Amino acid sequence: MKKIQNSYEQPISVKVSLLQPAPVTTPIVPLQPQEQKIISDQERLTAQVERINRMAGELEAAILELKAIANTLNTQKRYPLIKSKQYKNICQYLAVSVPWVRQKSDQSFILTTRRVDLFRAEREAALLAQQLRQQTKKRLASQRHRKNKAEADRKRFFKKH
Repeated sequence: MKKIQNSYEQPISVKVSLLQPAPVTTPIVPLQPQEQKIISDQERLTAQVERINRMAGELEAAILELKAIANTLNTQKRYPLIKSKQYKNICQYLAVSVPWVRQKSDQSFILTTRRVDLFRAEREAALLAQQLRQQTKKRLASQRHRKNKAEADRKRFFKKH
């Protein structure tokens, strides 16, 4: 043991040992590069087509979400950056399309665009509302018919008796 003295001249005992390397009994396995999946250019092309079309779908969803947020703000009529007398709608819409890759019958690809239908939800809601109104009118007409028939039957019954 070696004695080390501190600034107060008091001896401190420190155990000093030389580290001896342990003998290696098993060999170290050399690093080997991972086997990489080799893909063909055709597979890479197909994967890129799928990626573009997936991103187009995500972009379309983001555009429709933008429209939904703007519609919410329009119905609230209170966004602080625009004076209330100066706006009709917070967002205007022009024709919108997203990139799209189609595959032709000869297996080749065409990079084109696909139209984003910004007003599909409104058309579907209007169509559903119209269908519901028609069903309600039919139901009311049917109820009136049954009521009138029951009343006529009742009158006939009382005339006979």
